[in-house]
Amino acid sequence: MTTATDHPPVVLKPDQLTSHDRGGGARTIPLVTPHIGATGFINGITEFGPGAAIPFHSHNCEESVMLLEGNAMLDMEGQASVQLKQHDTTWLPANLSHRFRNLSATEPMKILWIYAHAQATRKLTETGETRYVYAEHKG
Repeated sequence: MTTATDHPPVVLKPDQLTSHDRGGGARTIPLVTPHIGATGFINGITEFGPGAAIPFHSHNCEESVMLLEGNAMLDMEGQASVQLKQHDTTWLPANLSHRFRNLSATEPMKILWIYAHAQATRKLTETGETRYVYAEHKG
């Protein structure tokens, strides 16, 4: 079976892509995004420096996160925090306020995130500021 598309397949090599500062000691490498033709999902890798945490936020769609390396804590609104080890994988429903924290004071932590919609948004819980995830990055 073949499917017509305006975009050719792409092989992405994270070590050759530009990372973007997320603030709070976290940097993101966008991978599959609408910029390369994605219409059904987006993904990327975020690396947290020692002790780094991102602010509480939510998304307009489901999200899955796999801990690639390091020692993480997932904090979720109304839920007990969960410590994650390498390759633990989460599923988070839309609109759940959450954040990830690097529990190590000396080692980095790295996650692979996948949003179930190419037009995924990130809404900061504290301010209500909402942006498209893919628009936060130039790549």
